[in-house]
Amino acid sequence: MVSGIVFWPSFAGLAFLILGLVVVRKEFAAAQGLEKLVVLGPVFVAASLATFGAEHFAASSGISQIVPAWMPGHLFWTYFVGTSLLAAALSLSLMKYVRWSAPFLAVMFFIFVLSIHLPNVIANPHDRFRWAVMLRDTTFAAGALALAGVTNQEKSPQLSKALILLGRILFAFPLIFFGLEHFLHSNYAPGVPLPKLMPAWVPMPYLGANLVGAVLIVAGVSLLLNKWSRLSAIFVGLAMVVLTLCLYTPILCMDKGPAQRIEGINYVADTLLFGGMAILLAMAMPRHDDTEPNTGTRTQSPSRQA
Repeated sequence: MVSGIVFWPSFAGLAFLILGLVVVRKEFAAAQGLEKLVVLGPVFVAASLATFGAEHFAASSGISQIVPAWMPGHLFWTYFVGTSLLAAALSLSLMKYVRWSAPFLAVMFFIFVLSIHLPNVIANPHDRFRWAVMLRDTTFAAGALALAGVTNQEKSPQLSKALILLGRILFAFPLIFFGLEHFLHSNYAPGVPLPKLMPAWVPMPYLGANLVGAVLIVAGVSLLLNKWSRLSAIFVGLAMVVLTLCLYTPILCMDKGPAQRIEGINYVADTLLFGGMAILLAMAMPRHDDTEPNTGTRTQSPSRQA
């Protein structure tokens, strides 16, 4: 059973990552510079969602305990969310029906924030990790909102602007909070400030944590002021992808026990999803501080194929 909990989320994440890379291969080849990373944003999100979706089936008994006590049918909701995550992952991997999957994904994460994380914060207001988890899921919802805005640019320009604006603001404040946490608790692993200590093998650990913190704070302020917002969101995504590859993937490979591997998989998918959502936000941001959302090839592709 434990091996299945480790295998299926890993398999699903890798399978959707490969699928997404195959789908965007031409756009990736045509893009230049940091725009290549923008092309990969939906792929990173899809792979992470697939990992968590498979985990809802492989570890259903444990995840069902997270469902609020007042809701009946805990196991049903566990499977329902797992199915929804896999469906959203497939939509983003193929870039099909994104006009539907993006807003529903945002709604789902907002429900998580309001029904699970906010009550936890209210019950334990001095627990910084509960704040981090609530704000983390807020950024997930914000990235999905921004993507929903992109897909509505042609059919409803005013709704598109409102969704992108809301996504930008909701993403900005958690970035500043996370950045400050990195300066205050530099002995913890960077990214989403969760209870994972920096491994001893990391060179200059405090410098790395502070550097990531500075990137997050500058990007958060930039998004609030709507100055160089696209570039700021891209750099957040880039930082999280680098952390996924250079920190959390090695941690996962070094973990030996089943429980540690399950935790490692979650940290990899969590960090990649955070970075992917930042890149989705970048897709909705203007190039060179134009006043309108970017109308480049990639940002129009969700609406073309929706």
